[in-house]
Amino acid sequence: MKKLIIPILVIVGFCAFSAQAQTAKPAQKQTKVLIHTDLGDMKVVLYNETPRHRDNFIKLVKQGLYNGSTFHRIIKQFMIQGGGLANGKQDPGYTIPAEFVSKYYHKKGALAAARQGDDVNPKKESSGSQFYIVQGKKLTDAEMDQFTAQTGKKMTPEQRNIYKTIGGVPHLDRDYTVFGEVVEGLDVIDKIAAVKTGPGDKPLKAIKMTMKVVK
Repeated sequence: MKKLIIPILVIVGFCAFSAQAQTAKPAQKQTKVLIHTDLGDMKVVLYNETPRHRDNFIKLVKQGLYNGSTFHRIIKQFMIQGGGLANGKQDPGYTIPAEFVSKYYHKKGALAAARQGDDVNPKKESSGSQFYIVQGKKLTDAEMDQFTAQTGKKMTPEQRNIYKTIGGVPHLDRDYTVFGEVVEGLDVIDKIAAVKTGPGDKPLKAIKMTMKVVK
């Protein structure tokens, strides 16, 4: 009887593994959006872990509401902001509940939602259309240590490495929802961020965009 124990356990284990394999769901495909600008194209991927922001962005893109709109606020070594709708409205009139995901942060190329300040928006809800793409800058270990000491926001080793080698704006982490990132065209961010701006950080020459969902 003892000789039968191992074969039976193997069969039971195999059956359990087979059942698990049959019920396992395939990874959800990520949606990509092409942002065409006067200074080049950027392709962004939208995170499935932030479904409300993802679905809202896809809806606006498919409706063509961003087409003809501009990057209306640009701050070098910080971010480029767009999301004023082509119909002239700065916001569609609704907000989106915050969706903070710790593994997504404000590295260079991060796509995040703009919002009103904490004084009128304590829940940190996002604008229905306003977004920004991070440029940021590379940080030294000393700068990151000082940041952590001042804010109490801790960084993982991965985050520290990214902020040191690629750059970003860590002080926005866990305060603004990051819902995607640029996967092609990081250099376009630099080109847009380098344009001359006037009052309100508005570009002196309009930088228009069009968007479409791509494979």
